[in-house]
Amino acid sequence: MSVWELFIIAIGLSMDAFAVSICKGLSVQKMQLRYALIVGFYFGGFQALMPAVGYFLGACFQDAITAYDHWIAFILLGIIGINMIREALNEEEESCDASLAMGGMLLLAIATSIDALAVGVTFAFLQVQILPAIILIGSTTFVLSVIGVKTGVVFGCRYKSKAELTGGCILVLMGTKILIEHLFF
Repeated sequence: MSVWELFIIAIGLSMDAFAVSICKGLSVQKMQLRYALIVGFYFGGFQALMPAVGYFLGACFQDAITAYDHWIAFILLGIIGINMIREALNEEEESCDASLAMGGMLLLAIATSIDALAVGVTFAFLQVQILPAIILIGSTTFVLSVIGVKTGVVFGCRYKSKAELTGGCILVLMGTKILIEHLFF
């Protein structure tokens, strides 16, 4: 998998964290760099940790399912992407909370990075070099989360659903690309 492909996956995975970061930005009165950095570290850290965990879990089962790895990648990325698209199209209003309490931030960080765990499993099947991948995913999520807080402060909720929709589409397309490459090339 090329660096460019990893970067596109990193952006897709970052969209949930970006959307939640926008909400965090909405809930504060004034932009504070410290606040944005804390949000970025939580989300970026978990987006880096979860694919590593998924990778090592996937590596344990790699030999048993090598013949089906492209289908697993397609299905996992497709499910994650479709779920993100469904959430983006959901009309239900989400509440915004300014708290940076550890418990709440850990729950948000885990919730926004569960999809990265599944992508890590996919990385094991595709034999992706995990260290560069998790560094790229974590740093991309960190940067986009900081930008998300600033966006939330400045623009409000206008872009939240668009970010989730874009991320979902990216993941579905990457899963489709992996399947097509394995079936036809």
